[in-house]
Amino acid sequence: MKLWKLLGMAAFAGVAASGVVVARNQRRRAAYTPDQIRERLHERLAEASRSE
Repeated sequence: MKLWKLLGMAAFAGVAASGVVVARNQRRRAAYTPDQIRERLHERLAEASRSE
């Protein structure tokens, strides 16, 4: 029974940690203005075109 409790707590900790990572990434994405996103996409497109 203790093994199941340990596995349950480990799973809970994993879900909580992944939620923190997702929230952090979302805040970082939300900090960009639409113009900044457009610039980054144009840069990535130009870089991809050069590598081909």
